[in-house]
Amino acid sequence: MSCSGGSPPSAERIDPAGRKVFCVKLQQEMPGLSEIPFEGHPLGQKIYESISKEAWKMWLEHLKMIMNEYRLNLGTLESQELVIKQMDEYFFGAGAALPPGYVAPKTK
Repeated sequence: MSCSGGSPPSAERIDPAGRKVFCVKLQQEMPGLSEIPFEGHPLGQKIYESISKEAWKMWLEHLKMIMNEYRLNLGTLESQELVIKQMDEYFFGAGAALPPGYVAPKTK
């Protein structure tokens, strides 16, 4: 393995593990995501710039509930659009509405 001829790592290839963002969901500076979700979609870039890893984990749990309650098939455009709308509301709106008739699981 040779070290010659190599160029220094570009900004895109540097591990952003130490990257911080002001999380608009949790209202504090926190570690940010390490990559852009939904790359190529404007919402993905917005999330990358202003949502923390912790808030993203919270969203993934919320998404599981949405997928189960609405019985979504993410292979359909209609389901994908619903998820994008819910995600935008969850992070940047008043919060995603719970599905009609949703009953939260009882905690022990």
